[in-house]
Amino acid sequence: MTHDVYGPLMIDIAGKILTNLDRERLRDPRVGGVILFTRNYDSPEQLEALCADIHSLRVPRLLVAVDHEGGRVQRFRDGFSLLPAMRTLGEWWQATPRAALEAARSLGYLLAAELRARGVDLSFAPVLDLDWGRSGVIGTRALHRDPTAVIALAGGLIAGMRDAGMACCGKHFPGHGWVEADSHIAIPVDDRTLEEMAPDLEPYRQLRLDAVMPAHVIYPKVDARPAGFSPVWIGKLRDELGFDGVIFSDDLSMEGASVVGGIVERVEAAWSAGCDMLLVCNAPDKVGEVLERWQPVADVKRTERSAHISRIARLLPTAPAFDWAALQYDAVYQTGKSVIRRLAGDLPAPAATG
Repeated sequence: MTHDVYGPLMIDIAGKILTNLDRERLRDPRVGGVILFTRNYDSPEQLEALCADIHSLRVPRLLVAVDHEGGRVQRFRDGFSLLPAMRTLGEWWQATPRAALEAARSLGYLLAAELRARGVDLSFAPVLDLDWGRSGVIGTRALHRDPTAVIALAGGLIAGMRDAGMACCGKHFPGHGWVEADSHIAIPVDDRTLEEMAPDLEPYRQLRLDAVMPAHVIYPKVDARPAGFSPVWIGKLRDELGFDGVIFSDDLSMEGASVVGGIVERVEAAWSAGCDMLLVCNAPDKVGEVLERWQPVADVKRTERSAHISRIARLLPTAPAFDWAALQYDAVYQTGKSVIRRLAGDLPAPAATG
């Protein structure tokens, strides 16, 4: 089936193979991507077959994505390298910054190369939230508290991902590290002023990102709406920070999104605010409701938004995927494996280099 555009919805699927309902939904022109979870994974070979099946449904093919950061946020484990929590890179940075930067690039390469070898196009990584020591849901997912370290280490991870032919997605704009509440189950509020948030925004100012995911957090001193539903915040990202990549909503079925109403209202609010792709996950009934009731309507403000099609297209890898067997002899990949062993404490720390 051929479509002329990438639809703005990114949805999930029920299991480890496509059902007839999955196929019907994924062929809907409003759908442009699929996000996979642990329930969709059994083995590397099964994942590769599933991604090939998804890719075969449409021309241009659907974007297949996953949350694969490392630490506790890694959907595929058995058969994949177990990635460390990113805080461990920040700890390495404290002792030997240059070695930590080299390690970050090798780790980003390994992360992306393994996923691409099995058919996944994009990982929602890296986390750019600062580690203020307050957020349990971010916690060890954050690289560091110092934005200089986050920019350097995230830049290394991104460079490695790009070396392997994968785009990046920085999250959670403009910063989820200060609030204590978990937006999966609550509606977090960050009472800081824009000036007080300046360190959190630095990674978005300094890094060249392919995609950004806003936080389901309200910053009332800037806008009363959560960032992903806020034309104010998305306007700052586009106009003040000059970002021209894809803006993904965070999962619209999360509690942090409930402030704007039901699922259709959430989808429309995120779309109207300027998000390019709208995630509806872990709620099959809500996906059905969106496909039944919601149609994206072009308006006078959306003349620029037609660019969302080309933005999404830029996220799809253009280089050939890796062969898994050949990857085992790749020098950079093997360096990444050594980095994992080092961060797990299985190898001695290298001598200080800077």
